[in-house]
Amino acid sequence: MQLVINTYGSYLHVKQKSFEIKTEEDKKRVSAKKVSSILITTGAAISTDAVKLALENNIEIQFLDEFGCSLGKVWHPKLGSTTYIRRKQLELAESEEGTELVKEFMLDKIDNMINHLHDLAIKRSKSKEKYINKKIKEICELRNKLEKVTGYIEDVRNTIMGYEGNISRKYFASLSFLLPDRYKFNGRSFRPAEDEFNCLLNYGYGVLYGKVEKALIIAGLDPYVGILHTDGYNKKSFVFDFIEPYRHHIDRVVMKLFSRKKIRKLHFDKIQGGLTLNDEGKKLLLTELNDYFDKKIRYKGREIKINNTIQYDCHSLANRIIEEG
Repeated sequence: MQLVINTYGSYLHVKQKSFEIKTEEDKKRVSAKKVSSILITTGAAISTDAVKLALENNIEIQFLDEFGCSLGKVWHPKLGSTTYIRRKQLELAESEEGTELVKEFMLDKIDNMINHLHDLAIKRSKSKEKYINKKIKEICELRNKLEKVTGYIEDVRNTIMGYEGNISRKYFASLSFLLPDRYKFNGRSFRPAEDEFNCLLNYGYGVLYGKVEKALIIAGLDPYVGILHTDGYNKKSFVFDFIEPYRHHIDRVVMKLFSRKKIRKLHFDKIQGGLTLNDEGKKLLLTELNDYFDKKIRYKGREIKINNTIQYDCHSLANRIIEEG
């Protein structure tokens, strides 16, 4: 489970070899064996004993800002990459094999988008179903064009990103079309989000970035050596590459919150240029995300928690890089 500290003034410490979270109103004790990561989203105190217990049990401690983006992490120093895998990553970034790899990420992402839209269309009215099916057809046509792209990544980067951007616009237009009128949005907006849907989506993606970065490092892959996304100072380019097939998980959770009418205007605060998710909104989203990622699914021939699919794929990629070398 992911332990989320989202109450201002909380205190995380150790009692009887377990984590204990104290707030003004409550106490909660959790065995370290049940915790996979600790997420701290607001003003809280954490004891050195709690940090030590987390490190001893290979539990990541992650601090998030108000937009859900990682401010920093504490994790075991033995996690890391082999030099060989990092060298192979660098070679991929300058080869046609690298192009094929990022195309795999993108095609998986698009397939997951299509499946999500199919799922959303099933119980909708005939007119809405017709609209969604039209968008799916358009997305499939662009997917087929993307699949045919070949060449070195430097030569085809803009082409790949152009197809992906066009597909994403059609996908998010479809999601907006299915929302209640008061929550419809006009495309993606980032920090700050201009609407409630993007506000939730951005925060959820921030949490997902943390999951992907951790999984890459555990598998020995370098989060900074990107292929499609170019390198830059302190830029986790490979996280941006690798995250693409998993974004639909966040999309599904956010859409479900709206379809079940759990979203309220009171979950958001107005700030200059847009909206931010307040503590109540974060609590709602993080609870839903934790429940969702803790579910087991049939994935590539095995029963596995959704949360563990990312780590499974990271290890598979690392092994593939080693074997191909």
